[in-house]
Amino acid sequence: MPPYKEQGIVLRSIKLGEADKIVTIMTQGSGKVRAVAKGIRKTTSRFGARLEPFTHVSLMLYHGRGALDTVTQAEIIATHQHIGEDLALFAAGETMLEAVDKVAEEHEKNLRLTLLLLSGLRALNAGPADPAAVAESFMLKLLLLSGFHPSFTVCAVCGAPDPQLFSSGLGGAVCSSCASRGDAGPVSKAALAYADVLAGTDLSEAGDVTAPDPRVRRESRALVYGFAEYHLERRMRSVPMLVRTAR
Repeated sequence: MPPYKEQGIVLRSIKLGEADKIVTIMTQGSGKVRAVAKGIRKTTSRFGARLEPFTHVSLMLYHGRGALDTVTQAEIIATHQHIGEDLALFAAGETMLEAVDKVAEEHEKNLRLTLLLLSGLRALNAGPADPAAVAESFMLKLLLLSGFHPSFTVCAVCGAPDPQLFSSGLGGAVCSSCASRGDAGPVSKAALAYADVLAGTDLSEAGDVTAPDPRVRRESRALVYGFAEYHLERRMRSVPMLVRTAR
């Protein structure tokens, strides 16, 4: 088959044999692609550091006979190098990459998700005051794209105002009358309000949103990632590092 061109963001890479790597790339036109980069670990490799996580690249690939394609050419569009220079930025970026890797389907085009990830990485690379807030805002927007956005301002079941409980299974904040249908627990108004602000704030500005009390930040973060793991049916391995490095 003829080669094809793509642009995308490298999500991860793993070693293959003595000199190769398998790279996972979220592309604009072909969805998530897993491909072999032959000889990339050799000092003489023509790829160099062009296929590292966080990198926005232009690619030439061949369709493989099996599950893996083959990268034949890669050119850097943007490295987002500042993300790798700060642990808090790195932890937030890893959370974004992991989330996209878990929800994206191989060879299923999802341009909105790819552009969301690109916006998130650009926001982190700019050095926001609160990288974790950018990651949480990103996660809420990803949930919206996936059809699972939680309710924060009204009861997710009946629409009643001023809900005071939260249930991932019921869709977010719930009133006491509806809470008996699920595993709802108490939640502060401040945590719901902060999560709602992050959900509606542009990623480029989310890291500069005025942070509430640290306890509210922790509560809000737990709501967001607990909800995400419940509905995406995936454990987020990068979240503990995000929590440890949060400013």
